[in-house]
Amino acid sequence: MNKFGKFLCASLLISAMSCPCFAQDFVWKNDLRTKFFNNEAVIMEINIRSFNSQDLNGDGFIQENLGETRGTFLNAVDRLDELKNLGINTLHVLPITPTGKLKAMGTAGSLYSAADFSSVNPDMVDEKSGLTPEQQVKTFIEEAHKRNIRVIVDVPACASYDLYLQRPDLFVKGESGEPVIPSDWTDVRLLAVGTENKINPNVYGLYKDFVKFALRLGFDGIRADVATSKTYSFWQELIKYAQSKDPEFLWLAEASESWSGKISPQAVFTPYDKLLEAGFDGYYGSFFNLKNWKNSNELYSQISKTLSETKKYKDKKSVIGSFSTHDEISPILIKGANLSNMMIWLSATLPINSYFVDGFQTGDDYLYKMGNKPALNSNTDDDIYFTHRGQIDIFNLSRKPQGNNQNIKNNFLLGNNVKNSILPVLNNGTFTPLKTKNDKIFAYMFEYNKKQVITIGNLDFENSQKAQLKIPKYTKKSTVLPIKITTMPDIKSGKIHVNMSSGEIIVLIINL
Repeated sequence: MNKFGKFLCASLLISAMSCPCFAQDFVWKNDLRTKFFNNEAVIMEINIRSFNSQDLNGDGFIQENLGETRGTFLNAVDRLDELKNLGINTLHVLPITPTGKLKAMGTAGSLYSAADFSSVNPDMVDEKSGLTPEQQVKTFIEEAHKRNIRVIVDVPACASYDLYLQRPDLFVKGESGEPVIPSDWTDVRLLAVGTENKINPNVYGLYKDFVKFALRLGFDGIRADVATSKTYSFWQELIKYAQSKDPEFLWLAEASESWSGKISPQAVFTPYDKLLEAGFDGYYGSFFNLKNWKNSNELYSQISKTLSETKKYKDKKSVIGSFSTHDEISPILIKGANLSNMMIWLSATLPINSYFVDGFQTGDDYLYKMGNKPALNSNTDDDIYFTHRGQIDIFNLSRKPQGNNQNIKNNFLLGNNVKNSILPVLNNGTFTPLKTKNDKIFAYMFEYNKKQVITIGNLDFENSQKAQLKIPKYTKKSTVLPIKITTMPDIKSGKIHVNMSSGEIIVLIINL
């Protein structure tokens, strides 16, 4: 076995055997921006309300009067070792602020319908604990840090009707004088952020209080929900403030190259590139379109655009591989487990930060038995278990995300560990599409220091496809290390001949 192969196998073994051993005088130093710029972040998006809940009767939702347990910050600690062992080093925690109860969606209210921007959602608090809500959040973050897991928190873009009744000065009013409902999000109202030349100080103060709240709790960064709905100057001032307190505090914008419209005619719209100029460290590449791509050129075009965009700015920038998020239907329901595995290996072989939603790693379909059916009890004015079909639930107290697909879990673990080993090649190499005569087959390469990482995939999820491609610089002395294969492809005279099953993906490392 060559030296690189020995190093790779050793790194996987060490990772699999690792366990957290903590010094009593442990002190955390945030390094998330550095990790992010180096594409080292492997991020999992989690919902504390369901992260470690216990649904005993299998209906998909939590009835505490039946002895079932909702997810809390304290019981969430029990799953941190599981995520660490899967290669996760960063958590994106969905909103932790209290949710609106009026004109609500779901029996607990949407996580994004914020009723307050600087306190902890009581649904996520263990009422039997002697710790305050903030102490419980801090305990969770500290335990994550002890496992070398960074934690970012989501800040909602809009606010609840409940907050409007308390603070009408924060909201945009329509012609009738009523607060504006953005897009089709009937449970939230549009905040009045002001203009580029005149920021609304009341809304800005609300968000500054949230930043102070996040810093006080020990979070390592913020993911800004629908960041396009605030102005350049609004974000520039807020980001500058946060990073004056912690230079490694990450700002991730929910925005992508494919977004071009306002969430409401009365809303502002700031495109992703202007958000990056304002100080955001990264954004969402439009990789969620993978499910719709019909040929390799669509994939190549997206990769090339995303990688070139991050190099345009004076300050460092990067991107997340947003192949699947809480706004996307489970890949299991779209094209089966092969789509999940393709997402894993594209994330592992591109110079981007990997990003997944809890449950993806085991093939959860996010179908809830009682979803969109009447509920016996509700904490809001909605008596329906409202859910989005095939998407992780953010509207109710619901079951822990989990599937039973061991194959996806195995690929998830291997892909995350492989990426850690090949990052120098990905970060220093150049994205090079490899030509084939079959446009259903994509093939690309990164090369650095006499090593090549080659990824080949079949975008046809219904039929097998054949192709032939040439390996640049391949000689008789070159060696091939198969990383992800079903059967070893035929390699002769520097040419790879593949006969790929539907949705199959192959990863090879070539030592020149």
